[in-house]
Amino acid sequence: MKRKKLLIFVICILLSCCADVFGQSHKGKLPVATIRDLDGKRVELSQYNSNENPVIVSFWATWCGPCIHELTAIHTVYKKWQEETGVELIAISIDDARTSKRVRPMVSGKGWDYKVLLDDNHQVKRAMNVVNVPYTFVLLKGQVVFEHSSYTPGAEEEMYAAIKKHLKN
Repeated sequence: MKRKKLLIFVICILLSCCADVFGQSHKGKLPVATIRDLDGKRVELSQYNSNENPVIVSFWATWCGPCIHELTAIHTVYKKWQEETGVELIAISIDDARTSKRVRPMVSGKGWDYKVLLDDNHQVKRAMNVVNVPYTFVLLKGQVVFEHSSYTPGAEEEMYAAIKKHLKN
């Protein structure tokens, strides 16, 4: 009986340690991971950790209606945001090998001028503990200052307010 209790105690300790390591990984910087852009060029994500300007990281997929709505809503104000804050948006598609061929036509058709990256094996999605899309982070100097899951109309304004607030600090 003592061994069983000791084993349960050790497992609980290990799980809580793992939760601290893995469950909070998105609270810090972008992971060291190389993924490809739409032209097949390799991009090291951790390079964005040293940006002085805010970086929006939006996980999305072509089959996700709320993702499309969010990125389209941001597109309508993106130029203004860039002029006022220097923000850059990185749209990370989690489309798999079967659906990734739809990414470029959708981006072109929508006229999105974001940096679009392909996470077709979900390595970045897992590293950032993203469960559902859309999932959006705002990073400033490599630290997450805002995040939200899902999309409702007007959520982009809440995101922008957070960007402006953190730029003032």
